[in-house]
Amino acid sequence: MENLLLKKIRPTTPSQRALKVLKKPKLWVKKPIKQKTTSLQRKAGRNQKGQITVFQKGGGHKKVYRTVDFQRLDTTGIVEAVEYDPFRTAYLARLYDNAKKKHAYILAPRNLCVGSLVRSGEEAEIKLGHAMPLRRIPVGSLLHNLSSAEGRRGQYCRAAGTYAQLIQKTKNYARVRLSSGEQRLIQLNSYATLGVVSNENRNLNSIGKAGRNRWLGKRPNVRGVAMNPIDHPHGGGEGKTSGGRPSVTPWGKPTKGSKTSRSRNSLIVVPRKKN
Repeated sequence: MENLLLKKIRPTTPSQRALKVLKKPKLWVKKPIKQKTTSLQRKAGRNQKGQITVFQKGGGHKKVYRTVDFQRLDTTGIVEAVEYDPFRTAYLARLYDNAKKKHAYILAPRNLCVGSLVRSGEEAEIKLGHAMPLRRIPVGSLLHNLSSAEGRRGQYCRAAGTYAQLIQKTKNYARVRLSSGEQRLIQLNSYATLGVVSNENRNLNSIGKAGRNRWLGKRPNVRGVAMNPIDHPHGGGEGKTSGGRPSVTPWGKPTKGSKTSRSRNSLIVVPRKKN
């Protein structure tokens, strides 16, 4: 199955021997809609003072940001094309509303075909790509672009291949299982889109060479043990040494086992398991 999804590349250079690229026969190859694009200022891992705060970011290819409708409160149209988005792992579906004479970009669910009619709102049907409140969605459905409260834009399950499953509905809340296994209580008036996010096989891609990471804006990550003692707590020593202490960051903070959640959300029912 993997061989059917990957493109065969004749290795004319050494970097192409380990390269694996997915087949993308249905993607739009021309430019995106100009009215729905904008430019974003590059931060390159720097703060407002221009100081580098994230050492592994910088450079990258020039990109144009597509304005995506994550709210889906009143989005109706026919799918004109499925496009690539350089700012996200999922594909985008380009919709055209004939009544309003307007275009819109939404996250493309898996198996959404060109020419399909996509609706959103209270009167939308239970079909792939349609968006509606959770109270109208049957229990057991797979969802994506799930909003955390009424009127907010979609925040959960927007990456390629991710989805949430509606497993229970009560009087005011719906219990949703996320891709991580975590279960959350979300208001029934919150909007969600039916289906799984597209490009679910993106994990089959391989970088192939260091230059491809530089195109993505990823700079090399130097190990702390390869530095001098003045640059990192792991640095120095005759030969290779780990420093005789738990793994830390360049500022001496622990890197493993520390808490990453800023606050305890009361709507989290079942926390995800720690690996």
